[in-house]
Amino acid sequence: MSDDDSERTRAEEVEQVDTDETGGFSSFDSSELADEEPSQGLFDDLLSGEPIFENKEVLRPSYTPHELPHRSDQINKMATILVAALRGETPSNILIYGKTGTGKTASAKFVSKELESTSQKYSVPCDVEYINCEVTDTQYRVLAQLANKFIEKNEARIDDRIDELESLLEAVDEYEAADADAAVRPETEGDLFDEDDPFESALPNEDESVSTGTETSSQSGDSPLETEGSSNGVDDPSNGAIDGSTSAGQNNPNRLPADGDEHRSDADSDREPSDIDLSGAGSSDGRSDDVPPNHPLDSTPFDSRAGIEDEIESLEEDKASFEEVPMTGWPTDRVYSVFFDAVDYDERVVVIMLDEIDKLVEKSGDDTLYNLSRMNSELENSRVSIIGISNDLKFTDFLDPRVKSSLGEEEIVFPPYDANQLRDILEHRSEVAFKGGALSEDVIPLCAAFAAQEHGDARRALDLLRTAGELAERSQAETIVEEHVREAQDKIELDRVVEVVRTLPTQSKLVLFAIILLEKNGVHSINTGEVFNIYKRLCEEIDADVLTQRRVTDLISELDMLGIVNAVVVSKGRYGRTKEISLSVPLEETEAVLLSDSRLSDIDDVQPFVQARFEN
Repeated sequence: MSDDDSERTRAEEVEQVDTDETGGFSSFDSSELADEEPSQGLFDDLLSGEPIFENKEVLRPSYTPHELPHRSDQINKMATILVAALRGETPSNILIYGKTGTGKTASAKFVSKELESTSQKYSVPCDVEYINCEVTDTQYRVLAQLANKFIEKNEARIDDRIDELESLLEAVDEYEAADADAAVRPETEGDLFDEDDPFESALPNEDESVSTGTETSSQSGDSPLETEGSSNGVDDPSNGAIDGSTSAGQNNPNRLPADGDEHRSDADSDREPSDIDLSGAGSSDGRSDDVPPNHPLDSTPFDSRAGIEDEIESLEEDKASFEEVPMTGWPTDRVYSVFFDAVDYDERVVVIMLDEIDKLVEKSGDDTLYNLSRMNSELENSRVSIIGISNDLKFTDFLDPRVKSSLGEEEIVFPPYDANQLRDILEHRSEVAFKGGALSEDVIPLCAAFAAQEHGDARRALDLLRTAGELAERSQAETIVEEHVREAQDKIELDRVVEVVRTLPTQSKLVLFAIILLEKNGVHSINTGEVFNIYKRLCEEIDADVLTQRRVTDLISELDMLGIVNAVVVSKGRYGRTKEISLSVPLEETEAVLLSDSRLSDIDDVQPFVQARFEN
């Protein structure tokens, strides 16, 4: 046996071993399954109880409801401004103000969703794009994200147009195939035309032949498709395909002129479609002048299949020219240029919604807003309108006067909800969120009261109700009661503190860490000087700049304003006045959040140095 035969035999044996008898798939040892440990039933007990929620997502901030109670005035005002987009006009720019949880974003998203659905209903091109500037907080990122979104929309529209044109080409092919079949069809005795013939309506009847002086072919035996054209047919643009030759294909009045026809006019050969809109161009009735009635190209701007193919090729070239913007690496002016071209590719009205717009201005200035608000003067096909949403009523004070004047054309203020309005919102959402009978009577009023104490925050009220439901579900309770709401209040408060501490600047974290170290070492009624001494040692540990004691005092005041510490100015008699500072948040949880910062985690155990204390 040769070496090749030996190798082939061994390969077949291996293949036979690796496959099973049923389907040729690799088999495995069943003992492997037996070795796996059985389920410990970790989730079985949790799934045994009846769920309280019907649809928990209704209680989340990301949910946009079909109805927004107590916000009809603001919604109607937005609608009256944006209705200009449905008329093909540029809507005024809008600035929306209001504190957290007053329904700004939900209302704006609701209106934009209605705007897009109405634009589709009336076939008016209108696009709305939403950007959260708290996440996308630089000019580069905003422009890159917008550019990529519009490139994606343009590619989708090009694909739809190409599909439409390819369907038109198929219709032309079917028409010409049927036309060619009719041209060679044998004559029948009796009536010249079949009443079921689909092309009968396109051929001249006997009266028309007499009126134009055309001789019929009934006596000569010629096919009706081979008859000679009328005396004035050569000059008729609608009958441009008839040249009087004996070719049946060329004399057919329903035939689309071919590229090689000798008598095709220069106007026909030079004709290029200016737009792929198939609504019609050419004659006054919307038909192409060179296409006979009932032809697939009738009522289109094309007079030949070559024109359609050229348009498809042009669209494919446009699609290939689009280049997605990377999230880093390009010059900003190049990103803006790509964004500009992507927006202006089609005729449409674009509404750009910038949520937390003050974060964008705070991080990267007003250059982005200046470019967006001024680009309408350069756009040829599109028009852009901006909706800015902000929690800060005074952020426009930092804008360039030119940006401020163009951006704030319309302003809408969302006032805080009161307890009764919050109650209505919670009742409206709870009908969808919970199963019947899952809420006790005092749950919704208590949630509304807690949220109303904090400037009427509907988001806080919804979070409170959702968290209370989760706590009740975890304890396998059948009904949410007041106790669950109070537990949820404590949990949310702790979560809020954690989030505030996590987002503090490094210098504020060092000051707070100094206060925590002092409290851990038994120092109470801490004064500013003691905090400053520990703060300096912490700065040395992480090689950070040391601020002045006056600036540290300001940072303590900011922490007091956030509710993290409690600072009270007290008099020490002849020793002057100082601040007595105490921590007002859980010590261990706060310290854990601070140590999660990579810079502070490197700090060794610093024993605080306490100055001589001055007591009253």
